[in-house]
Formats: sequence, structure tokens, C-alpha cells
Amino acid sequence: MMAHKIPQKNSPSVLKLLEKYYKNAVCALDYQTPFQLLVATILSAQCTDERVNKVTPALFKKYPDPFKMAKARVSDLEKLVHSTGFYKNKAKNLKACAKDLVDLHGGELPQNMEDLHALPGVGRKTANVVLGNAFGIPGMVVDTHVTRLSNRLGLAKGKNAVILERDLEKVVPKKNWTNFSHWLISHGRAVCKARSPQCHICFLEDLCPKHGVQ
Repeated sequence: MMAHKIPQKNSPSVLKLLEKYYKNAVCALDYQTPFQLLVATILSAQCTDERVNKVTPALFKKYPDPFKMAKARVSDLEKLVHSTGFYKNKAKNLKACAKDLVDLHGGELPQNMEDLHALPGVGRKTANVVLGNAFGIPGMVVDTHVTRLSNRLGLAKGKNAVILERDLEKVVPKKNWTNFSHWLISHGRAVCKARSPQCHICFLEDLCPKHGVQ
């Protein structure tokens, strides 16, 4: 079943409550530089942030920047990122991404969607994570939590991440684009879970158009 769209007048109330309850929510990935955030986000595909945070200390100790990672052997990267899943593809993309950063951008991360998205292994979600959290440039991150909750709450509908990104940008004030994903991710993990949403304790229950919509 699909959630009905929240009346436009209710959308600000939903956002206000999310901000109230999750005002301190931040990116759950551990990093010290924009490059490290990029790497961690690439590794987070089909993997938990908790697992990524266990893997990256050793990875960043050996390859802290694009220059060193670009020279890494793929087999060595595979060993370090093995537990994050899809490790062969991720290792290949990490090396290729680092090489492009060195060859095309002097080892610095570009601060725009077009150039970030052009890097190997970097989709719009990853690019928006980096733009919003590393550079303070508003980016609408659409992951599984954001997709699920946006549909349940009627803020947007559908599964296409690019379309959802565009639709949510129309509903959420630009200044909140980056924080919005943190709010929904936090709410999705704590309350509005995928298989068993806890509607009875949800502070959005009265505003939600359809409780427990999958």
C-alpha cells in the first residue's frame, strides 16, 4: 500500500517535529577529512555505518589520502574492506576514485555534484553526503531510510532516488537539506523501522497519513 500525501500545510509541522527530536543528529560515519568521508560513504553501500567505522581506522592509517590510496594494490584494499561486502567492486572503485582525484583534481575533492558524481563509485547519494557534511553545501541524501520514511509520511512517493531527491527539495527548505536526511535516518532506526514501525510511540503519529505503511 502507498501512503497518501500529507497536506502541504502539515509538511512544516512534520519537519519542525523531526528537527525538535533529532536536532543533534549528525553523520554516523567516522572521518577526519573530506576524502575519508567519501571513502567511508562508498563503503557504506549495502553495509551498516557501524561496520564501516570498524574497518576505516586501519584503512585510513595505511591510506589516509588520495595520493597513497591511488598507489595501493587492489588486493591490499580488498583485504582491508572485505567485511563491508561487495569488497572486490568497492576496492576497485576506491583505487580508481583516488587516482582520478590525483590526476584530475590535484588530490583535492571537488565541491560540486557534477565532478563528484563523475568519480568512480560515487553516486548522487554519496556526493550529497560529502557536499553536505564535509563542505556545508546543502545536499539531499536519499538512502533506504529516507526513501521509506518519505513515502510513509507522504512527503514524496516512489522509489526512484533521483525523483525523490528532486521532490524532497521542493518540500524541505534548502538550509535543512543535509540535516533532513540525518533526522529521517535517526527516526527510521529508532522508531519508524522497516518491518515493525512503532507507531504507538511515534511523535508523528497524528500527522502520519497511514500508520505502518510498508
